[in-house]
Amino acid sequence: MEPLASKIRPKNLKEFVGQIHLVADKKALNIAIKQKHLFSFILWGPPGVGKTTIARIYANSLNAQFFELSAVSAGKADIKNIISDNSEKKPKILFLDEIHRFNKSQQDFLLPFVESGELTLIGATTENPSFEVISPLLSRCRVFTLNSLSYDEIKEILKRTKIKIPNDALDFLINFVDGDARQAIGILENTQKLYKNITLKNIKNTLQSKNLRYDKTGEEHHNTISAFIKSMRASQPDAALYYLARMIDAGEDPKFIARRMVIFASEDIGNAQPTALVVANAVFRAVETIGLPECQINLAHGTVYLAQSKKDRSSYEAYFKALEDVKKYGNLPIPLKIRNPITKLMKNIGYGKGYEKYTKDELLPEELKGKRYL
Repeated sequence: MEPLASKIRPKNLKEFVGQIHLVADKKALNIAIKQKHLFSFILWGPPGVGKTTIARIYANSLNAQFFELSAVSAGKADIKNIISDNSEKKPKILFLDEIHRFNKSQQDFLLPFVESGELTLIGATTENPSFEVISPLLSRCRVFTLNSLSYDEIKEILKRTKIKIPNDALDFLINFVDGDARQAIGILENTQKLYKNITLKNIKNTLQSKNLRYDKTGEEHHNTISAFIKSMRASQPDAALYYLARMIDAGEDPKFIARRMVIFASEDIGNAQPTALVVANAVFRAVETIGLPECQINLAHGTVYLAQSKKDRSSYEAYFKALEDVKKYGNLPIPLKIRNPITKLMKNIGYGKGYEKYTKDELLPEELKGKRYL
């Protein structure tokens, strides 16, 4: 049976809700669709905000062949099949969902077809494409950033289900899904199937269903990674390993976990144990090159090391104090003696004058002299 989210999916921009910075009149995607402009792009944003829908509306506007793959299960053979499909003399648009799950080898294989124009690529990802998409492929795509849907936008979408929802249940559901329309529709549909009537109590009971408990892009995803980080911060390796195992068992992207470990190494350990960043980076590299299931061993190794390391957040906190002053005061004049006298004129007006390599003199701008961040 076709899911409710698919049944009510918008077929054109007039029906589309949200992302007005991209699809409103005179905005980039609106213009591209109206002018039937064929180009590759990547849609980056949280789950359930319209990435797949935008891709389909765009493909329909160009009357193109539309191929939809998930990078979780697709491979090179699927790309070959699309390239060899000459059943229609139309442009071929490949919508690759979760493009961040395509490894470097798979992306390298895809690249020449995008370069030659044999395929127009639309990638969708919840992860920063700068980290996940190889540079040559990324350079041939425009990146559009999508936002979480607002309370009113989710409300408007739920109206289209034509399911009667009491106000208290509606308010709870919209706040629970945190901008994810697909999840909201899914919970509503499951509640109706299980209980017939939609009530606040029935929605809460539906949410206890085991198969809804870990959504890799939903609330439990955020709760579990938060618990993992906080366990390492508290120097509790047992708890950290438990939350790591939960994420891996639920199918979490190991690169997402490894990236958070690299951040943690500088944010929470810092100069107390500088080798932590070396270890975290090594774990990330191992995850990239080895992959699951073996890389879970590397993740466990790194987790224990980071959890047992001494902690020092001073560098992290000092940087953001400095950033506050940058935002508050703007570009303050840099003292002349630490400016580089590239030209004779610069030297004549005092650039570099009095500079000593190991000076103890204050080097902050005049307005910030005496300020201490660290």
